[in-house]
Amino acid sequence: MLHCGITGSKGNLGKTFLKRNKKFNYIKFQGDISKKKDVYNWIKNNEFDLIIHFAALVPTLVVNKNYKKALNINYNGTRNLVDAIKRYKKKIKWFFFASTSHVYPLQNKKIKENFRVNPSSNYGKTKLYAENYIRKRFKNSNIKFCVGRIFSIFDNKDKSFFTPSLAKKIKQKSNKLVLDNLNHYRDFLTTDQISKIIMVLWRKKFEGIINIGSGKKTNLKQVAKNFAIKSNKKISFGYNKPSCLVADVSKLRKLGLKYKKIIFQDFLIK
Repeated sequence: MLHCGITGSKGNLGKTFLKRNKKFNYIKFQGDISKKKDVYNWIKNNEFDLIIHFAALVPTLVVNKNYKKALNINYNGTRNLVDAIKRYKKKIKWFFFASTSHVYPLQNKKIKENFRVNPSSNYGKTKLYAENYIRKRFKNSNIKFCVGRIFSIFDNKDKSFFTPSLAKKIKQKSNKLVLDNLNHYRDFLTTDQISKIIMVLWRKKFEGIINIGSGKKTNLKQVAKNFAIKSNKKISFGYNKPSCLVADVSKLRKLGLKYKKIIFQDFLIK
């Protein structure tokens, strides 16, 4: 059985990945990713065939309030991990880094991997710094690395993310709600779909940067309407200038990936 090192195993995506993919012997990182000693000891004292790096401070609102902490985890933590791999484990077959669509600027056309990067959030900045370090350190090495730029995740559980935040608002006692700043288009996948994609990338030993999305745009207002219908609530929307962040998934399609459509009505508000 292959030995898979994984960081961020307690996060939403990490938990789903572990549950879905049981063919690995997982070696979970339990320390503080921002502490060099913790990371170096983990890499030095274990044998890995591949490493999946999920650990990060993610919600944009949280990152904005704690940018220094986010930089320490998302960038310095990744740097610790990459440096430790270079020092101790040069025979690792594959390294996956969970990056984000936030490295791109908002735009009205589907985004390809070779489009100009200009982070649309502080979270995106921390991830782009980490991307650049990975590419620099693993260049001309025997380690194949994959940077997966993940677009929007529909089933995040943290209250700071869009879906649970929206669900909380709709569950309020008032029968009629006015929701602002929802006239935006995003590209959604579930954690289960993302986990499946990562496994395909592993089997193909994909190397380089790749968008992880559906390639389909979803209007956030429509998601809110679907939730409201399930909760028998009446909602209206304030005006805002729309934005769009949707992936071109040509690279994924070439790998033979197919998607099941997300039926938003199937997600119960708990």
